[in-house]
Amino acid sequence: MKVIQTDLPGCMVFEPRVFSDDRGFFFETFNHDKLIEHGLQPSFVQGNTSLSRKGVLRGLHYQWPNPQGKYVSVVQGGVWDVAVDIRRGSPHFGRWTAVVLSAENKRHLWIPEGFAHGFVTLSEQAVFTYLCTATYDPEADASLRWDDPRLAIDWPVGSPVLSSKDAGAPLLDDLADERLPVYQG
Repeated sequence: MKVIQTDLPGCMVFEPRVFSDDRGFFFETFNHDKLIEHGLQPSFVQGNTSLSRKGVLRGLHYQWPNPQGKYVSVVQGGVWDVAVDIRRGSPHFGRWTAVVLSAENKRHLWIPEGFAHGFVTLSEQAVFTYLCTATYDPEADASLRWDDPRLAIDWPVGSPVLSSKDAGAPLLDDLADERLPVYQG
């Protein structure tokens, strides 16, 4: 498994070794020992799958308290996936990174606890999978505005399809400190 460091410390792309022949292909979608080799020790407790059509933007979502680390990938189609460091006190607070995840490139992205996450569907539809380190907690559920000028995320879509929750999400500067994760550096 190849590991690619993103420009945002803590977020890593995992590119599996793919074995292909005339029957199809095989690759590992998750290997705990290989994550440990790269300094991660996640304990996944929940798995999720979503289907989105082209232009749907989901995010930017996070939980606080009870943050979730996420190991995400796409099994059909493709998305432009974004992670944002929103940990109070982090030297990278407000910075984001983005990666194309697709069924074709078979990449996975690790998003640490304390980061907001979102994606926009690039293909006609995409099936997106998540392994999470904490279960969904409706009391801790939170989101940031996808087009927050402070974040200046360069989304590859001009007018995304949004849920009402995502369309009405607050700006980062409007969030109370106690609604943001804390940097443990």
